[in-house]
Amino acid sequence: MTAKVRRCFWAEGDPLMLAYHDDEWGVPLSDDRRWYEKLLLDGAQAGLSWLTILRKREGYRRAFAGFDPAKVARFTAVDVARLMQDEGIVRNRLKIQSAIGNARAFLELAKSEGSFDAWIWRFVGGRPSRGNSRGRGDIPARTAASDALSRELKSRGFNFVGSTIVYAFMQASGLVNDHLIGCFRRREVDALAPHRQA
Repeated sequence: MTAKVRRCFWAEGDPLMLAYHDDEWGVPLSDDRRWYEKLLLDGAQAGLSWLTILRKREGYRRAFAGFDPAKVARFTAVDVARLMQDEGIVRNRLKIQSAIGNARAFLELAKSEGSFDAWIWRFVGGRPSRGNSRGRGDIPARTAASDALSRELKSRGFNFVGSTIVYAFMQASGLVNDHLIGCFRRREVDALAPHRQA
């Protein structure tokens, strides 16, 4: 009899969540377009379930120019009106406007720092931190690091980047390996950790 693979509890019960957990969540990013995608989607999630956003991800990809921040930064009020009619995304005006404003802030930060990727890995000392959670009750909603990153992003003009949203962003993008102790992906994701100059 084959032993059951141990996963983070939240990945069970839906094939989309399971695939996201097994293939993507916590894998360290290195591409600016992927960083912008994560920022946009985590901001869109505010007040909603991640599964809702995952189900709409391709709608977001189509609506927001393949998550190209340079293209999204050029969106106008006409695009906001168009996106408010798009059933493939969450039709929340503030979130849509935030996605556009964040694209502009993203490009400014990337220009001043060389790239968003270079900047954000320097922000965490060049390596992911490791969570130590064993179960549902152990996982923090925010940390001192997410508080600091949230403040920094806000100071640079980003919206929908409160500490709780930023912590989810850090988990998803590999800035922290928060796979539970005992989850099969924890060690695999550790092996992917970048070694960068801080």
